[in-house]
Amino acid sequence: MRELYLLRHAKSSWDDPALADHDRPLSRRGERAAPLMGRFMAEHGLFPDHVLVSPSQRTRQTWRFAATELGQGYSEAEFDDAIYNASADRLLSLLRLVPEDASRVLLIGHNPGMEDLASSLADENSDRDAMARMREKFPTAALACFTVTAPWNALDHATACLTRFVTPRQLEADAA
Repeated sequence: MRELYLLRHAKSSWDDPALADHDRPLSRRGERAAPLMGRFMAEHGLFPDHVLVSPSQRTRQTWRFAATELGQGYSEAEFDDAIYNASADRLLSLLRLVPEDASRVLLIGHNPGMEDLASSLADENSDRDAMARMREKFPTAALACFTVTAPWNALDHATACLTRFVTPRQLEADAA
């Protein structure tokens, strides 16, 4: 069985309107949320062995903060220009190219592609509560976790089981 983790980048800053979208860094809120999600992943044994990241500044920072909590090196990620603002279909195509020996894949990207991909992958066995919350809103730094029984090259719509959907706000509320 394979696992797929879809992590939307953490909240980005709009403080400098002159910056290109690709170059926007994380906001303070994003700098708190990204390690929080990495810590959640570590506490629940969600350790990816293959990581795909959009090359934007905010996705790189999200990975760096999360990886610190996971205990993995920043250089272990694959930064792919094709992920930046990709559609769900484009992201699905990229996931089909994951090496078959990868058992746990983390993809860090952008909306609307990430949200659309997560919704399209979920099959009828998916956790109903997680599905409802995910379809209501897929906020920044949200994490959708799936189990996948098919080979990566056969990943398609409705072929993965959504097992959990976690947001930074939910984790903060649980900790309070």
